[in-house]
Amino acid sequence: MTTRHSNPVSGAQAPALKSATPALRQVAWALKATTAAMAVILSVQPAHAQSMEERLRTQLRSATQQLQQLQSQQAQVNAAKVAAETQRDAAQKEIEQLRAQLGKAQGAAEQLAGQQDAMRASANSQIAAANTQLGKFKDAYDELLTLARSKEAERVALSGNLQQRDAQLKTCEVKNDELYAAGKEILAAYESFSTGDMLALRQPFSQKARVAFDEKAQGYGDKLYDGKYDPRMVPQPEAKSAQ
Repeated sequence: MTTRHSNPVSGAQAPALKSATPALRQVAWALKATTAAMAVILSVQPAHAQSMEERLRTQLRSATQQLQQLQSQQAQVNAAKVAAETQRDAAQKEIEQLRAQLGKAQGAAEQLAGQQDAMRASANSQIAAANTQLGKFKDAYDELLTLARSKEAERVALSGNLQQRDAQLKTCEVKNDELYAAGKEILAAYESFSTGDMLALRQPFSQKARVAFDEKAQGYGDKLYDGKYDPRMVPQPEAKSAQ
């Protein structure tokens, strides 16, 4: 009686061998060879079929268990590979996003640097314009200061002239008063001078009367001379330096 044994790697497991690892393929082929050897031994030596079949069954179960373990490990490896590929794709996508963000940041930084350069240039231009304007203001200030000092000197000079004119006016007023008083005295003397006084002056022996008349006339002349205005007699005002 010949016992048929099914191939443990046939059927649905055959396509899996194509994508299996080398160790898994080696175990599968060993299992396949063991099954073929058991079939050959059973057909050639029927007397030893019972004991040989038991040993081959034991080897077959062991190989089948190893195959199942390797298939489980292969599935885990495939799952880990898929997870790793998924993580790789996600990381690649994140890298692309980061590169895009980096590009935007670099563009923003370049734009900001350009704005800063423009602001710096504008500030430098404004500073240069302000310095130019400040120079103009300084020149105008110096010019106004010089003009103010000149006007102050003129004011001091005019003030001195005015004081001199005031002094001259006061001197003229005094001299006018003196001349007026001298004129009144002369007029009074003329009014009081009688015909008898005139006849006394013409007498040959009236020397004393003539001397008195001459002295009086000299006194009137002196008063008239003193009442004459002389600019040299006016006191000069003290000069004041311009501040």
